[in-house]
Amino acid sequence: MSLRRRLSTSLPQLLGFTNRSFKSLKFPQQSLHCFNSSSESSLAHGIHVFHCPDGVGIVAKLSDCIASRGGNILGADIFVPENKKVFYSRSEFIFDPAKWPRAQMDEDFLKLSNMFNAMKSVVRVPILDPKYKISVLASKQDHCLVDLLHGWQDGRLPVDITCVISNHDRGPNTHVFRFLERHGIPYHYLHTTKENKREGEILDLVQDTDFLVLARYMQILSGNFLKSYGKDIINIHHGLLPSFKGGNPSKQAFDAGVKLIGATSHFVTEELDAGPIIGQMVERVCHRDNLKSFVQKSENLEKQCLVKAIKSYCELRVLPYEDNKTVVF
Repeated sequence: MSLRRRLSTSLPQLLGFTNRSFKSLKFPQQSLHCFNSSSESSLAHGIHVFHCPDGVGIVAKLSDCIASRGGNILGADIFVPENKKVFYSRSEFIFDPAKWPRAQMDEDFLKLSNMFNAMKSVVRVPILDPKYKISVLASKQDHCLVDLLHGWQDGRLPVDITCVISNHDRGPNTHVFRFLERHGIPYHYLHTTKENKREGEILDLVQDTDFLVLARYMQILSGNFLKSYGKDIINIHHGLLPSFKGGNPSKQAFDAGVKLIGATSHFVTEELDAGPIIGQMVERVCHRDNLKSFVQKSENLEKQCLVKAIKSYCELRVLPYEDNKTVVF
């Protein structure tokens, strides 16, 4: 039977596949059960991600777990790498919290996790669970920081910002300082030197966070800091092609006449700018660009790429893959 024919079969048959000849499978965003319109207002939206050794019946058990509690799968994205016995999935579903209490949901997915020896199993219900708490670290450049603050203010970012930390002193009359003061977000200026990165003080300030964001923070975090913090840190940097290192990379690239610029979001590791990549964006430039438009395009890419990485992380779209890669659903 052809692959096209197999994918058009009914869902119960599809859930029985075990020997997959394809690398990725997406279920369409459609209802698998019928709900009347009067009950839809009481339903909540849930997300579940799963990473475990590949085996028989994983999809069926995941689906049964949700359906047995009256839940309705809206979409499922599955990835099984070729020639590797590992399984990744991300499912979105709706459910009635009165029929499936949040604590019971955790217990049900924990049983599945134990059943399949999962390396990662996370469930999130955005309207019931607390928002992710983050701290933002920034240096002198404002473009990524300001964009994050406006995204948070507009509700485009599902996070709570606990504080902003910087090695650059922003005076009380600057627009960033006034914004933070108006919204009650603490601003901490920590002067750093080569001998003292103030990492102990930073750790004290970020202990109550779920992850950190480096919004063009131009300091290298040590391995001791990363181990002590123990949670994910998302970074953004330019991805000018070809690469230009050192001071003022945008001017270097402009002077060299490059035709393609970019930005990369990634997790922070001990190796500088070499952590697992979350996302990348590129844009063409040409002889008509002057240095101002060139820099503006580069900064716009950085802002967009960073915001997208944060949203993807909060929506449980990012999973670790092999030693230095990610699966991004």
